[in-house]
Amino acid sequence: MFDWRDYGNGIVAFDAGYVRPILAAIHMVVENGRVAVIDTGSNDSLPNALAALERLELGPAAVDYVFLTHIHLDHAGGAGRMLQHFPNARLVVHPRGARHMAEPSKLIAGVSAVYGAEYVERVYGEIQPIPAERIIEAADGHVVSLAGRELLCLDTPGHARHHICIVDTRTTGIFTGDMFGLSYRELDVGDRQFIFPTTTPTQFEPDEMRKSIARLLSYRPEAMYLTHYSQVGDVASKADALLHHLDAMVNIALKEKAAGGERHVRIKERTSAYLLSAIRAHGCTLPDSELQSIWATDLELNAQGLGVWLDTLKD
Repeated sequence: MFDWRDYGNGIVAFDAGYVRPILAAIHMVVENGRVAVIDTGSNDSLPNALAALERLELGPAAVDYVFLTHIHLDHAGGAGRMLQHFPNARLVVHPRGARHMAEPSKLIAGVSAVYGAEYVERVYGEIQPIPAERIIEAADGHVVSLAGRELLCLDTPGHARHHICIVDTRTTGIFTGDMFGLSYRELDVGDRQFIFPTTTPTQFEPDEMRKSIARLLSYRPEAMYLTHYSQVGDVASKADALLHHLDAMVNIALKEKAAGGERHVRIKERTSAYLLSAIRAHGCTLPDSELQSIWATDLELNAQGLGVWLDTLKD
């Protein structure tokens, strides 16, 4: 059985089956036999989602909503296929993302420009469009009722301008997508969790990210539920660490702003060295080679995103 986490509060998480084990989680909120799915992984995630419903003794018709925190394909690539199999479900997505889920050609072209067309085809497959009448545009403050359990959508830019976070008003937990960083379970030391920001292209904005994190904290959440990877607690200290790492990575990028053709390589090398130092201070003893493997995509995309952000700054 794939990774499965039941938090005992109507929230479960399971492995999306995306790229490697426990890289991406799909969350389900379950209330009186009705289900909301939060983030979808890729097309390959559908079997795990169906198995999760079976484990909950529910069927595809129990899904009322599929939420996307944002439309990056590791979060949204499987949405179209899921809605084909969940007959009662409607998609809930930021207004900026809605048109791309109805007509995904520009989204696919943008992702292909970053990863390459071969990678996109191999990892994500054919992205299925979603009928516009099944899409709910979740502007800031939009509330969805799941059998009376209210899920509040917040507009949270910083990682992407089409990013929402979802507050579960029943538990005060927040589904944060990529807004509250990445925290991989392989990096836990006992019950202590390591967290760091994701600054991927093309809409990383550090000031907006800081504001969005502060807004999430204003709800005094009991836990954050990250797509990469699921529940983190001790939220205030995690936020402090996240902001500290964000400032350090931004400062590294600023120092390399004028590095010309070497800029990307130097940003990647310096942010990699910084995170390795930080994880050692955390007490993690995994070999450098294993850490580099776990972080490989993140280190590359974080450096790309920092570079794209630098290009938006005035001299």
